[in-house]
Amino acid sequence: MVFSKVLTKCAVICAAATCMVTLAHADPLTDTQAGPLTRARVPRIALDDDVYLPTAGLNEQIIRVPVDAAGTVTLETTIYKPDGAGPFPMIVFNHGKIPGDPRSQERSDPLPFAREFVRRGYVVVAPNRQGFGHSDGVYQQDGCDVEKNGIGQAGDVAATIDFMSKQPYVDATHIVVAGTSHGGLATMAYGTEAAPGVRALINFSGGLRQDACSDWQGNLTRAFGAYGEKTRVPSLWMYGDNDSVWNAPLVAGMYAAYGAHGASAKMVDFGSYKNDAHRLVGDRDGVHVWWPAVEAFLARVGMPTGVQYRVADPSMPKASGFAAVDAVDSVPFVDEAGRNGYRNFLHQYPSRAFAVSDTGAWSWAEGGDDPMSVAVANCQKQSSAPCRLYAVNNSVVWGEQSSQTAEGGAGAGSGAGGVDGRRDVASRE
Repeated sequence: MVFSKVLTKCAVICAAATCMVTLAHADPLTDTQAGPLTRARVPRIALDDDVYLPTAGLNEQIIRVPVDAAGTVTLETTIYKPDGAGPFPMIVFNHGKIPGDPRSQERSDPLPFAREFVRRGYVVVAPNRQGFGHSDGVYQQDGCDVEKNGIGQAGDVAATIDFMSKQPYVDATHIVVAGTSHGGLATMAYGTEAAPGVRALINFSGGLRQDACSDWQGNLTRAFGAYGEKTRVPSLWMYGDNDSVWNAPLVAGMYAAYGAHGASAKMVDFGSYKNDAHRLVGDRDGVHVWWPAVEAFLARVGMPTGVQYRVADPSMPKASGFAAVDAVDSVPFVDEAGRNGYRNFLHQYPSRAFAVSDTGAWSWAEGGDDPMSVAVANCQKQSSAPCRLYAVNNSVVWGEQSSQTAEGGAGAGSGAGGVDGRRDVASRE
């Protein structure tokens, strides 16, 4: 089978909710502990002596990856890499799909994922596939043929790996391909004709939901079965119990179909994650949930896992002692709507942040990579005066920290209202 350039639209991405599944012919190492995650508080995973490691940035760069020989169709692609000339092992991350026009989808920038791999000396490559964001081409609809959809998406993955493997800083003999939601489906489809240097596939809640199609669950299950029949690269599957789209029997069926012809696969049920397991990879809080299983899997296929660089997380301001975090009436400048917004903020999961300005504008954000930046940026859209952080996680940082502002940010949000700043939550068209 040759990867086609025909893409599908029909419905969306998404995935997850599963019980532990063990097949006699599949990888027997399926004993990862599962369990509920209620209030995620995640210190960075690192070596005890990493104070002696060199400091590195993410060295983020946006390039255009050619899909065709003439270079008339290119993909908007984000690269993160360690300092130095390399060559470095490479991991390609394949994004999911949000509802609506894929042209409106933001550039793929999986910062929590990228940070952990750059720490370990990897080049991280995140292409926007055709029709998404500022990539060329179109996201074509292809009826209800899920298998063909995945193969079409995998064509862009193949083009990205072919181009990046020729870069002097990439070790083309040590490559991993990963993806979430629709990108998980693309990842598993890519495995059917993986390049020789690809050693592993990682499927985070992969799939394609097509509610308008008759027997869409059967279509999806058969697609994974077709991929498994042709794939010889080992894969890790990570699904959670409280995903908003997939149920456990469906995921079990997908996994069983994939392994029915002897494909090497390991299923990990990571339990419940916050309010939706589909959020896992988009959240910095999710790293400590997925990294242990990923680390063990990568080590078994000969990929490096040790921390080699100190890469900074978003800095956390210190508690100021201005007020107790649950003292709603202590929040300055806001009216009753703002106080209700703060009450809403108090019911969110850490990581979370609340920002306010002296004009009364306010916003909160939760999840993603840096909710502090999102909260400030969204507040700033509604204020002519600077917005500043009032509370972060379970601490008030107003007062001595009141001059601190944050720039940029990721995720959705709105300045004068407490809008959830999460990214990559479960979605469907």
